[in-house]
Amino acid sequence: MVAVASRDAGRAREFADRNGIATSYGSYEELLADPTIEVVYNPLPNDLHVHWTREAAAAGKHVLCEKPMGMNAAELDTLLPWAAKVHIAEAFMVRFHPQWHETRDLVRSGSLGRVSHAHIAFAYNNPDPTNIRNVAASGGGALYDIGCYAIVAARWFLDGDPVRVAAVIDLDPVFGTDRLTSALLDFGDGRTCTFSVSTQSVYHQRVNIYGTEGRLEITIPFNQPQDAPCIYLTHHGETVHGLDAVRHEVATNDQYTSQAEAFSKRVREEEPTDGPLRDAMTNMEIIDAVFRSARSGRFEPI
Repeated sequence: MVAVASRDAGRAREFADRNGIATSYGSYEELLADPTIEVVYNPLPNDLHVHWTREAAAAGKHVLCEKPMGMNAAELDTLLPWAAKVHIAEAFMVRFHPQWHETRDLVRSGSLGRVSHAHIAFAYNNPDPTNIRNVAASGGGALYDIGCYAIVAARWFLDGDPVRVAAVIDLDPVFGTDRLTSALLDFGDGRTCTFSVSTQSVYHQRVNIYGTEGRLEITIPFNQPQDAPCIYLTHHGETVHGLDAVRHEVATNDQYTSQAEAFSKRVREEEPTDGPLRDAMTNMEIIDAVFRSARSGRFEPI
């Protein structure tokens, strides 16, 4: 990391000093004008993702943009002209953790039998009205913030994309954000995923994948510890209380570092394509359909 930018020059300098970064800028424009910078990481609020990703791409910078990549799928269309010129990717760090690869390999191996459905839960309790995650205009709420992880997990482990979705949303009466979103994703061929995500519930996260011959349970699927191994369980017996569980351990890994290294390797060794951006667009199309279903009260196509 060679530079950081903020709308406040003092905050930028403070952050740079605290993290050993050589250069700081008091505006995003100044950073993008620096010819020595090759890659921009965009962790801004959700409503600023597309604008500043586009500005960075126009300045010739490769962009790793935080999730979700925009506020809706239509926004991302404006990035397509740049996707063949610079690398643009959505920053889902979970896809780079060995735990996600090992467990997907297990699912694909047939060890669980025919996989029919998944259930995903992700929740935390954040009642702070000043937190950006509770500001509707900035793209706050459970679906944008953590529901996107559930959607990516469903696509990852069920090896495909849903064709329709049904959803229920509970809005915070003050914030106007979704404090609880539950959805049913229909992948066709008798395969489904249900998920519930909340910003005002006891902290919890879990992924369960169900097959005809077994179940996979990932105990910490998203915020994996960076200083301890990850644990997942497989169940193949018939015991009601799950006492047949086999415990599996995945070596300690910093998924953020793994993501950065993978993106750097892509920049150095591959030509840009629109594949990563179109993957992000699919995520957004599913999020759009969840919102539509909550309003219509019926299944909505993707």
